[in-house]
Amino acid sequence: MHRAAVLLVILWIPLGAQPATVARARGLFERTEYSQSLTLLLADPQKDAATLQLIGQNYFMLGEYKKSTEALEKAAALDPGNARLMNWLGRAYGRRAETSGPFTAPGYAGKARQALEKSVRLDPTSKEAAGDLLDFYLDAPGFLGGGLEKAEALARVVGKSDPAEQHYAQAVIAEHRKDYAGAEEQLRRAAELAPRQVSRFVALAKYLGRRGKLNESDALFEQAMRMAPNDPKILFDRAQALVEQRRNLSEARELLEKYLRSPLTPDDPPRQQAEALLRKIT
Repeated sequence: MHRAAVLLVILWIPLGAQPATVARARGLFERTEYSQSLTLLLADPQKDAATLQLIGQNYFMLGEYKKSTEALEKAAALDPGNARLMNWLGRAYGRRAETSGPFTAPGYAGKARQALEKSVRLDPTSKEAAGDLLDFYLDAPGFLGGGLEKAEALARVVGKSDPAEQHYAQAVIAEHRKDYAGAEEQLRRAAELAPRQVSRFVALAKYLGRRGKLNESDALFEQAMRMAPNDPKILFDRAQALVEQRRNLSEARELLEKYLRSPLTPDDPPRQQAEALLRKIT
């Protein structure tokens, strides 16, 4: 074989193998097989931004937040304009802040805010990034960058591309202020604007359940289940509401058992949460 052809083959092999490895690892991640996904990625010598991001996501889902931020920081250095990557970095620093001591937590919280704000700047249409940043603004004290005014400004930004999501954000803000009537009104308006989005009815059902309006809450959950009968998250949310209300516990058990048999994704509540709810019943 000609020397140039040999060199081409040598160069092509690792470059061709790496995307296939990431694709397999991403499939494992989407099936919540985080340890297996991580093992595959760590063995890959070609760690580009996508690989490092997925490594960081796996570490996050496994609760190893320090390793998660380290991998995600390396990914961000290679791909600073990736909005989803910055959102994951903000989440990871947020968890580090929550699990750290009083001396280091403020620094991690500041990094979380910066990453989440950058994610929203890069992609103002991302519900995940906007939701995470909204939670930060409402939960963090002012000296760490939180505040109701920032939350309200963020809701207006969200509304430019998704009016229903703006009403949902305003409902979260209203409930934070203990304006319960206002929160309910905003959730109803979100559902009216997006009648095909099952999440709007679930959000309203959960809220009404918390406010003791159980009949309407039950009806909305039933409507949501008819709209998306195979959605695991609806099973979990309905079961969680019943367990918290200490009623219909046999139904809650059936829903949780069905949830645990479902093919879950990283967007669904972890299996450990469902198992913890089951233990409350038995």
